[in-house]
Amino acid sequence: MSKVVMQDAAEKHLWNHMAPYSEHSKPMIVSGAKGSWITDYDGNRYFDGMSGLWCVNIGYGREELVEAAAEQLRQLSYYPLTQSHEPGIKLSQKLSEWLGGEYKTFFSNSGSEANETAFKIARQYHAQQGRPQRQKFISRYRAYHGSTAAALAATGQQERKIKYEPLSPGFLHAPPPYCFRCPFGKTAKTCSLECASVFEEMIRYEGAETVAGIIMEPVITGGGVIVPPAGYLKKVREICDKYDVLLIIDEVICAFGRSGARFGHQVYGVTADIVTMAKGITSGYLPLSATAVRREIYQAFQSEAAGMHLRHVNTFGGNPASCALALKNMELLEREGLIDGADLLGEFLSEQVERLRRFPIVGDIRRFGFLCGIELVKDLESKTPLSLEDMNRIVAACRSRGLIVGKNGDTVAGFNNILALCPPLISTTAEIEMAINVLEDVLDMVAQK
Repeated sequence: MSKVVMQDAAEKHLWNHMAPYSEHSKPMIVSGAKGSWITDYDGNRYFDGMSGLWCVNIGYGREELVEAAAEQLRQLSYYPLTQSHEPGIKLSQKLSEWLGGEYKTFFSNSGSEANETAFKIARQYHAQQGRPQRQKFISRYRAYHGSTAAALAATGQQERKIKYEPLSPGFLHAPPPYCFRCPFGKTAKTCSLECASVFEEMIRYEGAETVAGIIMEPVITGGGVIVPPAGYLKKVREICDKYDVLLIIDEVICAFGRSGARFGHQVYGVTADIVTMAKGITSGYLPLSATAVRREIYQAFQSEAAGMHLRHVNTFGGNPASCALALKNMELLEREGLIDGADLLGEFLSEQVERLRRFPIVGDIRRFGFLCGIELVKDLESKTPLSLEDMNRIVAACRSRGLIVGKNGDTVAGFNNILALCPPLISTTAEIEMAINVLEDVLDMVAQK
């Protein structure tokens, strides 16, 4: 089928995700991928600096993953986890091993669903502990936790919510740990982790007896790659323990090697009560997500009394082929040393991206493992965000030069000014250097505008 015919069919029938309508701009049609590169319908190749949608950690075209899924499909193509199957059992066991504790895992299909499940578990847990009034959750502004009703309510991005409200009640938002634009007016020298202490204030103001949990990513990713200061997550953990509030860590992006550790929160030396994950669990090859719950939390559900079980089901969650593929994915991450390698690649990326600081429009550069955010401004003195028009020009110019970069889109009005790099963990230093060279050329073009 010709490209023109394909584009015409897409325009008539396919609703692209997050794509504003444009009469003149047509979405790229991707026809193939291998390693860290994708190919479009015209045969043009692009270095995928975003791993698809923050997920193709192990790279494209891995036959081992394809075969693991195919073999499982031949043996058992489907059965719901109202009962059990071997791939689901083995994967839940492997996740406990990676998390470093004993967890019970509920499987779903997406990060949004994993977080929805976490909220239901947290509320029911407190109710079955004799605290039914604990129904509220505290999230953070700028954070993204999903597109379903409760997950979107937890999301702290105003532009994602317009025209969909009212959403699920019971969700509050704290200021983000945003050192470049500190909500508390602090600097590195004057910081006393007010961005963490604010959770204790909120819990007190709301009434500790009404708060069920705090949900956060180790690093705010899609909201601008906002990396917290040292000690932040440990202090939040201490506050949760003090007030008997569950700490829910959203690892949808930061897990499976992206942080340079198995899970992002392990970098900060904390333990989560509930961990949600998706994306990199299968490197994006098949849909799968998980909500892992500490054994101590699960014990509140171990009763034969009516209504004490989790009354939640997911038809396709934990599909046998997805679980088998996830197991193989985790095996390859370990066998090929991609987790430790991600931290080394991240250090190299950090060295390379520092070259961009020479541009006056580069306000801040933030890195976490093999993940980087570049905040662009009109000038460093005012920190006025670069316009959306200029951001779109930069992303398009990178693509025209063979590089796919991301940007935070539809987050907070006027602050969609952060470029993101999140390449596959199998990327080479030569590919990273090429990506930064492209960015350097493009920013030079913008600077001379």
